[in-house]
Amino acid sequence: MTDLSITIGGDAGQGVESSGATLSLAAMRSGWYVFSIQDYRSRIRGGHNFYQIRIASRAVRSHSDPVHLLLALTKESVDIHRDNLAPGAGVLYDDSLKVDEGPVKEQGCLLFPMPLTEIAERHGNRVMTNTAAVAAGAGVLGLSLERLKSVVEGRFAAKGPRVVEANLRVADDAYRMAVERFRGAFRYALHGASPPLSTRDPGGNGGETLLISGNEAFALGAAAGGCRFVSAYPMTPATTIFEWLVRKEKELGIVTKHAEDEIAAVCMAIGAGYAGARALVPTSGGGFSLMVEALGMAGMTEVPVVIVDVQRGGPSTGLPTRTEQGDLLFVLHASQGEFPRIVLAPGTHEEYFEAGWRSFTLAERYQCPVIVLADQFLAASLCTLPSEALSFDAVVRDRGELLDHAALDKLEPGQYRRYRITSSGISPRALPGHPNAVYTVVTDEHDEEGHITEAIENRVQQMSKRMRKLEHARQEMRGPKRYGPEDADLTLICWGSAVGPVVESLPLLEKEGVRANALHFTDIWPFPADQARRALEGARRTVAVEQNYTGQFAKLLRMCTGHEVSHGVHKFDGRPFSPQQIASACLEEVASHV
Repeated sequence: MTDLSITIGGDAGQGVESSGATLSLAAMRSGWYVFSIQDYRSRIRGGHNFYQIRIASRAVRSHSDPVHLLLALTKESVDIHRDNLAPGAGVLYDDSLKVDEGPVKEQGCLLFPMPLTEIAERHGNRVMTNTAAVAAGAGVLGLSLERLKSVVEGRFAAKGPRVVEANLRVADDAYRMAVERFRGAFRYALHGASPPLSTRDPGGNGGETLLISGNEAFALGAAAGGCRFVSAYPMTPATTIFEWLVRKEKELGIVTKHAEDEIAAVCMAIGAGYAGARALVPTSGGGFSLMVEALGMAGMTEVPVVIVDVQRGGPSTGLPTRTEQGDLLFVLHASQGEFPRIVLAPGTHEEYFEAGWRSFTLAERYQCPVIVLADQFLAASLCTLPSEALSFDAVVRDRGELLDHAALDKLEPGQYRRYRITSSGISPRALPGHPNAVYTVVTDEHDEEGHITEAIENRVQQMSKRMRKLEHARQEMRGPKRYGPEDADLTLICWGSAVGPVVESLPLLEKEGVRANALHFTDIWPFPADQARRALEGARRTVAVEQNYTGQFAKLLRMCTGHEVSHGVHKFDGRPFSPQQIASACLEEVASHV
């Protein structure tokens, strides 16, 4: 079974990201499953960046260690990644770099020096050195040259035919030279291996598979769900959601507003939600911090709005381009007082797509803010999906207790009560503009008509009304999804994007004689306590795997169910878990209790 890991390393400004995306798409078009992540610093030029690509004959949900082929655009890349090279791995680099070959050879790795810069300059400009590196790597791996050239042609099409032709010549030259020099030398090459996916359409995705990032999947789901307004102040790693919707605004009829700051962005979206638009605010933890007071406004006025918090390392500016799961308890309790909110934490690209439309339905059905918790790992990773995985047939656009003009026409003037006390806590909602639905909107406590009052009985009634929504919403919250055998000795508990590496760690544990399964939570609040208790009934020993320091989900689980995990595996260095790291930590935990 094919399962390879490739890393492209170089300085910021050398095109590491575009090179990684090119090789990823070329691998998929060659018929392979792909999962890719990027690691980059929060500066424009200088400093080491790298892009890790996993190529496999089965669907994969995480990157994987060790690395089988390193494409080094700088000498530093060899030094940094040398310790993560597999036995027999290859290191491909420009022969003009002063690479210390001794340590690499001592590890049993192969050196593939190539005149990459010379090839690029021969066909026009040394800036195409990264194209040469990608093409040489494709040649060593045994990927299709025609598929690679189709990707190169598409990526440079906007720059004109001269640039396209020059890059195609570089790719052709570097690929053929690598095959001529190193064919048969690389033990992990794909020559002779049978790719699992269709390659009938060399210029596209074969009509059967997609290579899509998490943020692209969410934006596509939001558009499918009827998003009509998005406002944002750009903040990594959420910005690409906004960028995708901005590019599609005319095509999809979406109003997009680049706000002057995060407070303005969320207030614009709340205003749009009040007017009846399905409104979205993409941000990260620092931006969400500024939105907290307005979040309470949406809670008090019962206006539906969707906020997606794509987490990164904190506090403050923290690690702007890294990943973390540190905002969980914050978003559950953000803003003063108590009011209903719904929190979703999708873990896969398909779940992130679904959250894009489902969040709007929940927001309008329960007339409250919905917060979608993602992170840089899920947002920026590329994953191969079958086209049917993003199911548009499953999209639901339920606007809840929304009165249309026909219903409002039947009311007597003054009869409508926006905040009417109901058994469900959900009051009939009317959009502004109808003469029979004129009401006051205030952020103070108010009566059924929206007028400010501090009366004790009214406060109790209105507060109870709002909070009753949570009990009804809880019935829609999904319990954890189980992966692996029910009778496992070890149960890994995770939430959000940790599911990919966690599930990929299960067969690694199995190889070491540890029978393990995983419980993955996506619906966080209101917490599905009953389903969680049932899922945990047979668990013998539980380990919570989280990308934060304090084990935030484990605390929430104990608070809501009484279950205390046996052990926590935490990672908070800004880099995502690999399956190997999780398996190693779990094996240590098992060994300590033998």
